Amino acid sequence: MADTSPGADARPPTRGRRWSELRQSPLTPAVVLTLILAAAAGLFAGSYTFAMADPTPRSIPVAVVGSYDRARGQAFLDGLEEALNASVKVHRYDSAAGAREAMDEQKIFAVFDIRDDGRAVALDLSGASGASVAEVLADTAPAVGRETGVEVTVRDLNPLQEGDPRGLAIFYISLAAVVIGFLGAIQLSVHARALTPLERVAFTLAYALLGGFAVAATVDWLLGALDLPFVESWLILALTLFAAGMVFTMFNTLVGRWAMLPTWGLMILLGNPSSGGAVSWPLLPSPLGEIGKWLPPGASVNAQHTAVYFRGHQHAFPFLVLGGWALLSCAVFWIWRHRHPGGRERRPEPAGS
Repeated sequence: MADTSPGADARPPTRGRRWSELRQSPLTPAVVLTLILAAAAGLFAGSYTFAMADPTPRSIPVAVVGSYDRARGQAFLDGLEEALNASVKVHRYDSAAGAREAMDEQKIFAVFDIRDDGRAVALDLSGASGASVAEVLADTAPAVGRETGVEVTVRDLNPLQEGDPRGLAIFYISLAAVVIGFLGAIQLSVHARALTPLERVAFTLAYALLGGFAVAATVDWLLGALDLPFVESWLILALTLFAAGMVFTMFNTLVGRWAMLPTWGLMILLGNPSSGGAVSWPLLPSPLGEIGKWLPPGASVNAQHTAVYFRGHQHAFPFLVLGGWALLSCAVFWIWRHRHPGGRERRPEPAGS
């Protein structure tokens, strides 16, 4: 029975009652969102600044061929490692052709062909492998050559396309695919809540295919920024869009209305800065360079980069990463689909039908 004595309302509320009133207040969700958005803004700026503001050589794989075992050649290599703080990882090859094949396979970023008993070095770069890495090597090697008495000539065997002089277009189109991928899933959850699980997957795939086509057509046909291998690039973008959309759908199934938090953290705060698109992996902090390859943004950049600049040398790994995230997300969503905050009740069939 409720306490109706005259002094009951004057008693101070208990801690449980105060907490209950706070949770039921219409202002509470706004306060929580305000704090989350403030933290997200700081984390967003911090993650990109940490990864990209001061790119520093950490582990740059290069090849050496020729007279690298002669005194002057060895002095040049030692000077190069010292100038780059021992961040150059030297791989010795028997021939320049073998080293260039390794470059096409993206195992190395440059070839140092040491000639004339170490008195001259031909530096073959691949700007398409990473503009930031190529710039570091092109600036550092001639300076070391002057200090060690070695003549250094530099050439770019695989330059970036004219419409993409900084090598950022692939990062931008991959970023667009990631962001639109999970924003599309958010919009489906808001404006198409009644979709059944199978319909939700189907429409995610539909906007992924259409969105990937739109991105590729805009960048290649409309702007002419990149000469894309159109079908391959389109399918990479579509797979990225689908994976990103299903990742949000998975988190929406697991944590409901807070699904944006883990999606944003995985894709934007961690995935995009570590993707290697804006700053090549050898210049990123080491943990980011390794983590990025296993996340959808990094896998998308990796696959697209190879498709555009290293045709005929595509690797399965980025497709396995994108496909793995898509498959995992679909499986989690399907197994726990009853928890997803959407769907519609099946209408009972008319009697006698």
